[in-house]
Amino acid sequence: MHLLSQLLRPRHVAEAHCDGPCGVYDPAAARIAAEAVASMARKLVGLPEGGDLATENTRSRFIAIKEQQADLAKHELNVLWTDYFKPEHLEAQPQLGEIFWKAAKLCSQNKVEVNIAAAEALLDTIHQVHDLYWGSKGRDDVPFYLAG
Repeated sequence: MHLLSQLLRPRHVAEAHCDGPCGVYDPAAARIAAEAVASMARKLVGLPEGGDLATENTRSRFIAIKEQQADLAKHELNVLWTDYFKPEHLEAQPQLGEIFWKAAKLCSQNKVEVNIAAAEALLDTIHQVHDLYWGSKGRDDVPFYLAG
């Protein structure tokens, strides 16, 4: 058994300061998911009430997409919050925690409601995350695109 453990033991130990290699984090995935949430909310508000079976099928698909994308946005934000941002970022930008908390709450709200204002608030909050993220890298020139 000792020989087996010797053979399977790694020869080199690699260390990193985060889960993934530097450069893999970006709030763009959260933004894209939030844009889908806003798009689905707008489409849902535009559907006629008490429609036929096809309309109700479309409504259920839009709701499923909206909820899935809100959950994806929350996941992407949580990855940034827990894996990228470090105590030194929080010291430099004390509002980080509150902004991420607000964004997570807005993701949850958008999962359970059809609310265009909440979807737009989510996009605005992710825009703040975007600015703080790129600012932490000394890159204030990275544009934040919003779908029309």
